[in-house]
Amino acid sequence: MKPEDLITETLGPRTILSPLALEHLSGFHFIDDSERILFNTVYNEGVANGNGWKNPLSMEMAGPREKIYFDPSKTTAAIVTCGGLCPGINNVIRSLVMTLHYRYGVRRILGVQYGYQGFIAKYKHPFVEMTPSLVSDIHQFGGTILGSSRGAQDTGQIVDCLERNGINILFTIGGDGTLRGANGIAEEIKRRGLKIAVVGIPKTIDNDINHIEKTFGFETSFTIASPIIRDAHNEAQGAYNGVAIVKLMGRDSGFIAANAALAMPEVNLVLVPEIEFDLYGKDGLLEIIRRRLERKHHILIVVAEGAGQSHFQRKREKDASGNMIYNDIGIFLKNEIRKYFDEIKLGVVIKYIDPSYIIRSAPANPSDSIFCNKLGISAVHAAMAGKTNLVVGRRNNAFIHLPIETVVQERKKIDVESDTWINLLETTGQPISMKNSSKVRARSRVSDR
Repeated sequence: MKPEDLITETLGPRTILSPLALEHLSGFHFIDDSERILFNTVYNEGVANGNGWKNPLSMEMAGPREKIYFDPSKTTAAIVTCGGLCPGINNVIRSLVMTLHYRYGVRRILGVQYGYQGFIAKYKHPFVEMTPSLVSDIHQFGGTILGSSRGAQDTGQIVDCLERNGINILFTIGGDGTLRGANGIAEEIKRRGLKIAVVGIPKTIDNDINHIEKTFGFETSFTIASPIIRDAHNEAQGAYNGVAIVKLMGRDSGFIAANAALAMPEVNLVLVPEIEFDLYGKDGLLEIIRRRLERKHHILIVVAEGAGQSHFQRKREKDASGNMIYNDIGIFLKNEIRKYFDEIKLGVVIKYIDPSYIIRSAPANPSDSIFCNKLGISAVHAAMAGKTNLVVGRRNNAFIHLPIETVVQERKKIDVESDTWINLLETTGQPISMKNSSKVRARSRVSDR
């Protein structure tokens, strides 16, 4: 990471006095671009400058600027939501509209229907005029009022549409693929010499956006998963040699599975994409399950959807967004456990639960609602100041700006040496390794709860 990787772009000098009347608030001050947040609280993560000193990496602080780039009375903003559903999308939309309308006086706000398709003429999706009355209660509902879609669209046609409709600001709400698309749109805008701001609000229920502390909807997801896990535990306990499997979202990162298990500590095994496991052998998953059943006669397993993909032989394909289509690890585990215990003639009762679509379609919980509101407000402040090709997010307990290009270089994954994962191992009691070839042998056994 270099200091220039954390510098956000701007459309030009800010010459218009902000309409925000906040000076009367005690302790309030407008944010200056020189105010920055440390990227890492460990000082030696910095880089040496020419004088031999350490310059800690830092990010631009989010917040209102005293002077802005766009004249609110002549500004048109657009909002688009892309990718899978996630709790809190409507909250972010509401926050954007309310802040633009009431705080800055922007009166023309367009909702783009069904993701990036909404810019492309052949789909014939009309824009939606976004007003405070339209969005006043949408935060009470899950999903997205604008609809969504997956798949890349022609960047040139998207920018053509922005030009035709006099759009000055584009807010993109989406995950890794959406942000890559937003980066391409911003680059095409720059190539054409246009003055259109592109600001991303990172949306992924998996919490896998790099360099960002958390994404909205993540907290709601494991909150909703917790009682499901509790009920699955009851199912497992209610049968002799009961096996309950709960599959949760997490294509490349197991944050939901890990946090749900920490929140509801009845879980005995957590399987995540970051850690491979063997099925057979002394340290393999099936033997671990057998030993647990011999002691306690029930086991609860939580598995992230992207775990264990190396066990599939079938060639994997990609979806419309370019994401790898993963095989169903939940059904696979159910069948493999059944087959194994049939072979050793040990009767088991298996219950399999996949609540994914219920979780991702739910409304945001109070904590996520607050977070979504702050994200929306921060995004509007950034856009009105002429900031572009950036995402707003939170890191080190502060709202910050990060260049999209820096954020999408790789996905965030669980650090298996972090306190979170160590705490999970202590909570579940599961082995450190479930690989027979690993030099690391299990120093603990599956919990005796």
